[in-house]
Amino acid sequence: MPTTQTSTAETPIAETPTTEISGATASGRPAAGGRAERIRRLLSDALAPETLTVRDESHRHVGHGGWREGGETHYEVIVVSKAFESLGRVERHRRINALLAPEFTAGLHALALTALTPEEAGKRAP
Repeated sequence: MPTTQTSTAETPIAETPTTEISGATASGRPAAGGRAERIRRLLSDALAPETLTVRDESHRHVGHGGWREGGETHYEVIVVSKAFESLGRVERHRRINALLAPEFTAGLHALALTALTPEEAGKRAP
């Protein structure tokens, strides 16, 4: 069953409604909800991941470029999806960045991305 993860807790993606957030409002501003949740929903809707981890790592970048008070500027995102099977690493990252364009416009500064196929993820498992 597909899972989504915040910090270390896993929640099935199926439990997350996918119709509540479109990613951006008509004004181009991100839709309501915390940034991690919006990222999770955008990627879940577009990529149907088997696993998805979204971690706010802003606290590790205090004082660095792009950091803002309140965080939500730097994230680690790990996506395992069959949607990546025909794509190389650069194209996978481009696709994720394009999906998250409204978030970058609204203050998301950096992503640490890992984008794998299920087969690749299986080879990395301990």
